[in-house]
Amino acid sequence: MVLSFDGLAEVAIARDLLRRWWGLELGLSDAKGGGYERTSHATCESVRGVASAACASALTDVAAGFVKTRERTAIVKLCHAGMTLVAAPVYGQAGLLGVVYASGGRGVDPTPMEQGLIATIGCTPEESRTLAAATPVLPEADHPRVRDLVFAAAAAVERALPAEIAPTTFSHPFTEIVGDAPAVRDVVKLLMKVVKSEATVLVHGESGTGKELIARAIHYHGPRAKKPFVVQNCSAFNDNLLESALFGHVRGAFTGAVKDQPGLFQVADGGTFFLDEIGDMSAALQVKLLRVLQEGVFTPVGGTKPVRVDVRIIAASHKDLANMVAHKQFREDLFYRVNVLKLTVPPLRERVSDIPRLAQHFINKHWRSTDKQAPRLSQSALARLVAYPWPGNIRELENEMERMLVLAGDATELTGSMVSTRVAGMVAAPAKSLRDAIATAEADAFVAALGRHLGDRDGAASDLGISRAYLEARCAALGLGSGVGTGG
Repeated sequence: MVLSFDGLAEVAIARDLLRRWWGLELGLSDAKGGGYERTSHATCESVRGVASAACASALTDVAAGFVKTRERTAIVKLCHAGMTLVAAPVYGQAGLLGVVYASGGRGVDPTPMEQGLIATIGCTPEESRTLAAATPVLPEADHPRVRDLVFAAAAAVERALPAEIAPTTFSHPFTEIVGDAPAVRDVVKLLMKVVKSEATVLVHGESGTGKELIARAIHYHGPRAKKPFVVQNCSAFNDNLLESALFGHVRGAFTGAVKDQPGLFQVADGGTFFLDEIGDMSAALQVKLLRVLQEGVFTPVGGTKPVRVDVRIIAASHKDLANMVAHKQFREDLFYRVNVLKLTVPPLRERVSDIPRLAQHFINKHWRSTDKQAPRLSQSALARLVAYPWPGNIRELENEMERMLVLAGDATELTGSMVSTRVAGMVAAPAKSLRDAIATAEADAFVAALGRHLGDRDGAASDLGISRAYLEARCAALGLGSGVGTGG
C-alpha cells in the first residue's frame, strides 16, 4: 500500500517546525524500516554508507519493535553513531505499514556521539569532534515536543489511509442484510428459522434500522417468495383512508367511490403483507385486523359480502407494543396474535463494527459512473462516522454517504472534511480538565505565533499582546523548550 505523506498538511507543518527549531528532518520508512534518507549535513553524509552506523539500522530495529508490541507512541532511540532518532508507527488493518521518523540531531553532550563515530566509521578523535560539533543539537528537554510532532505526522498518515474493512467468515443467504456484528448474527440465526414457517412475525426496532428489509428477507426466502409482497405504513393515512386501502371498498360506499376497489389484503392474497408502524393503527382498525388474523376474512368498506384471503402478516413498530398494551393503547388480543415470532432489529449504535462495511455498501450502491471505480473512504472520514451515535440509524448513514458522494465529485477519496457538520460536530471529544484544556489552547497559540514569526519571540509576543518575558516564562512552564523559537 502506498502511504500518503508529503502532500499532507500536518506533515508539512511538522517538517517545517522540526527543521526550523532543531534542524531535524522528517521522513517515512516502509514497514521494515527501509527507505531511510538523511543527507543534509556532514555527519549524515559520513555515516549513511555504513550500515552499522547509519540511522537506517536503528530504524529497522524500531520497526521490528513496533511490529512486536503494537505500541502507539513516539519513541526516542540513539543510532550506533550516537545520533538521535525519534520515530512513531503507522498502523493499518494488517499491522505496521510504515514508520514516521525525525533524525539528524544529537544530545547536548557531544561525547557519546564522538565515541560512536570513532567506533563505527573509524574516524580520528579530531574528526569525530568536528562532525559532532556540526550536528544540530536536540536537548533532552525538547524530546516531548519532537515526539508530539512526529506522532502527529504519523497520525495524519493513518487518517489519510483508505478505510480497511476487516474480512469476515460469517455467511448467510440473506444478501439484503449487510454486516456481521454479534447483534446482527443473532437476528440472522433467528431469521433462518422464521423464513421456514408461516407464522405471523413482529419486527421491532427504531426508525431507520431496516425493518422492511427484514420483512422482505422473510418473504423472498420463504415459501411465498413467488407470490405478492405488499407494504403499507399504518401511519401514512387517517382512519378512513387506511381502512379503504387495507380492505377496499364497493361502489357508492362514500363520495368518490365510483367503482369497486380491491384492498391491499386482496392484492396480497397468497403472499405476504407487511404492516409497518402497526402501533399507530386506531382501535377500530385493530379490531378489523384481528378478524383477518383469526379467520382470514374481512368485509370491504360499504360492502356486505365477506372476502376470504390467505395472507401471511409481518407487522413492525418502533414503539414498545407490550408497554402500549399495559397502558390500554393497543389491543391485548391483537398483540398476542402479531407477537407469535418476534425479531428485534438492533440500532446502528449497537453494531458500530458494521459501519465501515455499510458505508462502503452505500458508496457502491449510489455510485453512478460505469467507467470509474467508486471512491474509497479515508480513515479520517471513517473515524467521524464511527464516533457518531446515528439516531436515524442505517437510513441516516445511507443519506450521509450519498451526500458525501455528491460533494466528492471526481475525487478518488471521501475525506473527513466531506462529513457533514451534523455528524462531525457530534463526535465526542475525550474528557479533559479545564486546566488541561486551557494549557493546550495556550500552547497551540504560542506555537502558531512562533511559526508565523519564524521563531522570533519578540514578534510572537507582540502578535499575542504579551511581553517577551511572559512568553518565555509560559513556554518554559508548558514544556515548549528552549528550542522553540530563539529569534530576537
